[in-house]
Amino acid sequence: MHDEACVTFLQWALPRLRMRWPGFRKVRGQVCKRLQRHIKQLGLEDVSAYRRYLARHPEEWRVLDAITRVTISRFYRDKGVFARLVEEVLPELAQLARSRGADRLNVWSAGAGAGEEPYTLAIAWEMRLQPSFSDLRLRIVASDADANQCRRAREACYPPSNLKDLPAGWRGTAFTRRAENYCLKPEFRGNVEFRVEDIRESAPPGPFDLVLCRNLVFTYFDEELQRAVLERIGAVMQTGAALVLGIHEGLPEGTAAFRAWDEHQGIYRLNPTAAPD
Repeated sequence: MHDEACVTFLQWALPRLRMRWPGFRKVRGQVCKRLQRHIKQLGLEDVSAYRRYLARHPEEWRVLDAITRVTISRFYRDKGVFARLVEEVLPELAQLARSRGADRLNVWSAGAGAGEEPYTLAIAWEMRLQPSFSDLRLRIVASDADANQCRRAREACYPPSNLKDLPAGWRGTAFTRRAENYCLKPEFRGNVEFRVEDIRESAPPGPFDLVLCRNLVFTYFDEELQRAVLERIGAVMQTGAALVLGIHEGLPEGTAAFRAWDEHQGIYRLNPTAAPD
């Protein structure tokens, strides 16, 4: 499939999936390869034939929706974000949880993929913060719409390239080598729960002290859907909770429920008046 044909198709199909083409521009290669493979499996000649197939088989839109899911991740992705979380955001949220008499810090990693993001947070907590907050337990709920991604996340084994950004010493402490992969040790996995859940439809029960929603909603979804999902996220956040977006993402214009904590790193805070009762 030529790139031009794939681009034309995506520009037609994505709005019908409540997604936006600009978010896919740089990562379309991954989607186009999947699409080409799927068209071949269906025995269709080209993307034009696939458009006609979609018209005759409305249920195929669910398949196309899954094809468009972009899976690019690694441990400690965007180092500055995790540095800010470890040095300032998590300690402040932990102190706030203490002041409420809580015995745990609740985190939601939305669109967690194969688990690199929530596991990074779990490792950082154990390596850097747990000694200072031994009275608090970190609980991470990680959700993704893709059941295969959640299965991979529970297995917790990764190629070396996925670990290249980890701080020195973390790989040796938190992982064991198994054949060509590195597998996360059980003591770093026990506080992470994976759920197959589509953020467009529902959210795990909160309240959460920290929500990470990076490189998903505010990159790929159209603005109307972004606003709906943002409202859903805010409804399960604790008073004073933090929301982390991707470093190239921003909240929809006119959003009043959140204020910037560190806008450069995509970190925001729920306004007290916006927290659920």
